[in-house]
Amino acid sequence: MIIGEIRRYLRDNNSIRVSRSVRDLAYKALQFKEKYTKEKGKEPTIEEIAKELEVEKEEIVFSFDAIQDPLSLQEPVYNDGSESMYILDQVKDRKNTDEQWVQNLTLAQAMKKLNQREKTIIAKRFFDGRTQMEVAEEIGISQAQVSRLEKDAINRIKKIYK
Repeated sequence: MIIGEIRRYLRDNNSIRVSRSVRDLAYKALQFKEKYTKEKGKEPTIEEIAKELEVEKEEIVFSFDAIQDPLSLQEPVYNDGSESMYILDQVKDRKNTDEQWVQNLTLAQAMKKLNQREKTIIAKRFFDGRTQMEVAEEIGISQAQVSRLEKDAINRIKKIYK
């Protein structure tokens, strides 16, 4: 009885909760995979496993993913003796860096300082990628006015953040 309680505790108190049915499917698939490999000398495909267990191949893939132990992003994957490479280094988002977040926040704050017409012009020009002529046609003013308003807005932003 104590061993059963210990097993239940270990099964149910992991960092990620996976249903028993998903775990059972994964273990059945692993058993079939091991048996198939011994008999045929090669690993079965996901389709072969799914056919044998009479389930969709997506369920097999999902169940295999579900029984994987979670990894820390701080887990080292390579160490040359002096410097380690971590999982985080491999999955790092180069587009949304800390510097990019700061710039976006700064830009959002700067846009709040502009009047509505300037906000519209800056947004259409730099976020939507429109030309001054296109912006002028959309809001019903001349291209020269768009150019002047854009220049004034940019200068105001520069003064605020110098």
